Amino acid sequence: MLDVTRLTVLAALAKHGSVTAAARALHYAQPSVSHHLARLEAETGSRLLQRVGRGVRLTEAGRLLADRAEEILGRLAAAEAELAELAGLHTGRVRLAAFPSALGTFVPVAAAGFTTAHPGVDLRFTEAEPPAAVRLLRGGEVEAALIFTHPGESAPDASAPDVAGLRAETLLDEPTYLVVPQDWPGDRLADHAQRPWIGGCERCRSRLSAACAAEGFIPDIRFTTDDYVAVQALVAAGMGATTLPALALAAHRHPRVRAVPLPGPGRRVSIAVLGDPPDPPATAALLAQLRAAAALTTPPGAAAALSTPPGAAAGG
Repeated sequence: MLDVTRLTVLAALAKHGSVTAAARALHYAQPSVSHHLARLEAETGSRLLQRVGRGVRLTEAGRLLADRAEEILGRLAAAEAELAELAGLHTGRVRLAAFPSALGTFVPVAAAGFTTAHPGVDLRFTEAEPPAAVRLLRGGEVEAALIFTHPGESAPDASAPDVAGLRAETLLDEPTYLVVPQDWPGDRLADHAQRPWIGGCERCRSRLSAACAAEGFIPDIRFTTDDYVAVQALVAAGMGATTLPALALAAHRHPRVRAVPLPGPGRRVSIAVLGDPPDPPATAALLAQLRAAAALTTPPGAAAALSTPPGAAAGG
């Protein structure tokens, strides 16, 4: 009997065109993909791949099996959805990939609501930044992915999630804040042009540099970390200024930093799923909980509340 995992690997190779691209899409190590393909050839007794230069291409038998694999995988997904429907969400599984500040704010609220309503459904989370979350979604390792995008950002920028072919629903728009030590005056980026800066991931640093360039200077980024707790600790110690989205400040707020909302659009948080509606019942139920939880996040007036933590002087 053919192995479903190996059929998934073959379908990914046919779709993405190379072993390397298939491994990336499936979030597998490249040797693992090669192993599955070799085992599939042994199981079928057919030559499925042909070497061409440094790459491979599918033989006629390989193309035939890859086409059938897509059909088989589609039918399996449909069967799983139908069984979940029959079970009335008493059993089943749903998996979500989400970035850290979402996991630190509204995702736990959604999870609590989901497990209360559907205690028999296996709910699982994976922490992943948007590009990795999208890869997990495309590879079938999660049913939904929380992502964020910025105005004017589009694929194929390697640092931005490629949402082509996905259904993405906006959950919230969150502002961006300038975050500085309490005793540093100035509410504009340019007010801190001569000070050191703290940057995050490559994508975040790019946004910071573009925002600073719009105010006429290039930030001197001396420290980089994706950890918003560490970022705020560095700011509180006077090691630099930074910018953070509202969710990062809602998830953790250092008492010795000052956060000032910046003008203009911040980032858009969306939930992405793969395939046409209707979604499988467990996925649909999770999306409903995420919508409800996100609606309670950063409500009107939160910007003012975030600008000065309780018991701290505003400064500047």
